[in-house]
Amino acid sequence: MKLQDFSTETERDVGALPASHREETAAARLQLLSETRHRLAIYTPVLGNDSYASTEELAQFRRIAISGRGAQIRILLHDPAAALRNDHRLIALAQRLPSAMQIRTPVEEADLAYGSACLLNDVGGYLFLPEANRPQGRAARHDRVAHAPLQQHFDEVWERSQRASMLHTLDI
Repeated sequence: MKLQDFSTETERDVGALPASHREETAAARLQLLSETRHRLAIYTPVLGNDSYASTEELAQFRRIAISGRGAQIRILLHDPAAALRNDHRLIALAQRLPSAMQIRTPVEEADLAYGSACLLNDVGGYLFLPEANRPQGRAARHDRVAHAPLQQHFDEVWERSQRASMLHTLDI
């Protein structure tokens, strides 16, 4: 066996997805949402109207939310009031499915200064945008090695964050 053949065999196939401009990033988001089984984590400082708002994306969120007992969609959002003011479609869906969709807001300065965004699914897929306001980053369908530190960071911030109570509807 030649050295070249060996290196090809040992490379991991992580299912890399292109994410270098708006259309590719949107396609990667949809791909990762469609491959999610029951659990999803999203960290986004700002929820823009062009992210997580398409009919296809919202259908995937709904599918995940009603996928069974273990269904859990966790969203970290720096400014939930702005998303509410802008009538973001994902907020409306979260209000209809509060048992499966939870939104929290970071409270510590270091967490609020974090300017990156990520989407993490339960099959090792991720989309990471180093600058949340720019649709350029990296994504993969199943790369647990790159997924793990992003998930750890998300979980740590989630634990320190507060429930975004302003988004919950009142039953009167």
